[in-house]
Amino acid sequence: MNILQKVKNVLVDSKVLSAAGLLRHSSHFVYQPDAKPPVDGPTQKMNMFQAINQAMDIALEQNDSALVFGEDVAFGGVFRCSMGLQKKYGRERVFNTPLCEQGIAGFAIGVANTGAKAIAEMQFADYIFPAFDQIVNEAAKYRYRSGNLYDCGSLTFRAPCGAVGHGACYHSQSPEAYFAHTPGLKVVVPRGPNKAKGLLLACVKDNDPCIVFEPKTLYRAAVEEVPVAAFESPIGKADILRNGTDITLIGWGTQVHVLQEVANMAKKQLDVSCEVIDLVSILPWDKETICNSVKKTGRVLIAHEAPLTNGFGAELAATIQEECFLHLESPVLRVTGWDTPFPHVFEPFYIPDKHRCLAGIRKVIDY
Repeated sequence: MNILQKVKNVLVDSKVLSAAGLLRHSSHFVYQPDAKPPVDGPTQKMNMFQAINQAMDIALEQNDSALVFGEDVAFGGVFRCSMGLQKKYGRERVFNTPLCEQGIAGFAIGVANTGAKAIAEMQFADYIFPAFDQIVNEAAKYRYRSGNLYDCGSLTFRAPCGAVGHGACYHSQSPEAYFAHTPGLKVVVPRGPNKAKGLLLACVKDNDPCIVFEPKTLYRAAVEEVPVAAFESPIGKADILRNGTDITLIGWGTQVHVLQEVANMAKKQLDVSCEVIDLVSILPWDKETICNSVKKTGRVLIAHEAPLTNGFGAELAATIQEECFLHLESPVLRVTGWDTPFPHVFEPFYIPDKHRCLAGIRKVIDY
């Protein structure tokens, strides 16, 4: 058999497997763009890394003290988020650092304390742990321990996070819960280009150090019409993406798109009306929006890629139990990653995909 015949056979087999639903695809979600731009004015079609690039461009243009730095950011970074910025603003404002996350964070804290706008990239969220002490024990506490004489309010960390189809245990983690336990920080997770741009610009201007966890699988998969002008998305405010009456579905980042697809499936297969909420902000989080929704629907499912035990869904579940107990028709259910290291070949069985989430809805409704 020649090479052309082999390729033809592979293509035919792939079509058959795909039609039968047996072929694994790298994406476990269908991206759902926002219905309309967040502000009026001219827009441009962008994917998420382009929207992030534009946000950093605006930050650098608006403030002469702003700096962008991290591993490989000078040539654009591994996900191309900083492409063209060094050429436009020079090597003194956009530059590479050594491969040392603790050093990146320490330097970022130092320049932020001088009043400069520091935008520091951790190449992967999985690499942020060597910088944990600097972020948690220094950046987060500067304002408190100095009696408000000093702060890191002009410091923003960007970190690509989450499942990507082939990342395995060192390129797939979602570490938001580690940092949500730290007063003094703000933590956000965008679901697409508009949120990524708006949240990043809001973080750059915020009075506290911020971490933006960017779901890396959305960098190219997420495409929207994004306002060209500068705008900010509020930190600490959740978004109701779909109104419903029977159950509240809560997620953030990529999981929001899984839940929107699940909501369609639940309506079609179970005749269940789902309210879908993007939490957006992990710290602080929007207790009012969440609790009002749960009091209305009486049921709730929380989904996230991070492991079950002590994932941020546990904090949501505890608060819902305290604030909404008499309104609940069933226990709060979490559909999450498993309590194991993030796998490689078994990733499809690890992530909380639409099938696991739909089964969770069925369980809650049938309680």
